[in-house]
Amino acid sequence: MGLLLAVARPLIALYIGPEAASTPNLLDQAHTYVKIRALSMPTSLLGGVLQAALLGAKDSVTPLVAILYSTIINVAGDYLLVSRYQMGLQGAAIATLIAQWCGTLAMIGPARRELLSPGNSLGLLPKFMAGRRRPEGDIPARTFLKFAAPVLTLILGKISAFGFMTNAAAGLPGQPATLAAHQIALSLFFFASPFLEVISQLAQSFLPSYSVLPKDRNGRLLGDTIEWRKASNALVARLERYGLFLGSLLAASVASIVTYAPGIVTKDPGVQMAVRPLAATLAAGAFLTAPVAVSEGTLIARKELSYLASVYFVSTALLPPVLRRIRSVGGPVRQVWICFALFQLFRSGCFLGRIWVTRNDSEEKVGR
Repeated sequence: MGLLLAVARPLIALYIGPEAASTPNLLDQAHTYVKIRALSMPTSLLGGVLQAALLGAKDSVTPLVAILYSTIINVAGDYLLVSRYQMGLQGAAIATLIAQWCGTLAMIGPARRELLSPGNSLGLLPKFMAGRRRPEGDIPARTFLKFAAPVLTLILGKISAFGFMTNAAAGLPGQPATLAAHQIALSLFFFASPFLEVISQLAQSFLPSYSVLPKDRNGRLLGDTIEWRKASNALVARLERYGLFLGSLLAASVASIVTYAPGIVTKDPGVQMAVRPLAATLAAGAFLTAPVAVSEGTLIARKELSYLASVYFVSTALLPPVLRRIRSVGGPVRQVWICFALFQLFRSGCFLGRIWVTRNDSEEKVGR
């Protein structure tokens, strides 16, 4: 966060390219917005970790309430700061910042009560503050970081991917319509994504119960192990079907808006013409996000965090060279979204492949 605040202006100029940066007042407004939004980076990362931890504890209500708080505060803040007090982009950034802080703060209390024993410090406090004696059930820092580090990698991987895409779109010919069309497609994708995240959160909430089989007082397993594994796999298959069905509806919806009703998202005829060619690739990216979200939730529930982090790291590392190539040759912005669709296809293939391999391995072990 500190680094971003220190070098925000030259970084933004490099990010959006010289043509976009030369637009009057664009760089100044972007710099102001980024400086304010950068203050929410700690809460964004902490919020992602807390949400994953609460869902792993089968508490889906607290993250939902946190999102509700955040949404209400954001909408109210936008109305007051942008509409009433005419603060423009700065007001929108402040409203979003406050909303993210409140959403994260809403999860801290329940997370401490549900996940930690009294006096537990997650191993993050110094010994003189935590006390000489470690409370019973206290989580060592190494254990906490083993969980938190992969989750942070997932969050940063997602953020970086969209940042690289915007950087590439900003350097393509036809500005500012090209970048505006890309931002409209990105906004529609962000509108569709939360519906798919719901299924991912369902997997994170309910699949862990299939990982720990019930035992009697003597430590013997209760019930048939094979049946428990079959039930777990059946739930994953059901969630995948729900995800694909919902992904199809969302893909058709965003493609229809772009193709037949672009006036809903922009009144500029030039931007409407620029965004229409993105319909098919935007729909493909939205549809492929369905298996990504569901399989990602499944792997998080099954504690495959290291594998998830490695896939995000590799895919995010491969994305920038391809996007730089698109930017250097001055291709249409549609190629940026084709690249994103392939990016989602790669991740869904890796995630689903991992689920399939581990499923076969577990069935073979049970068969022995």
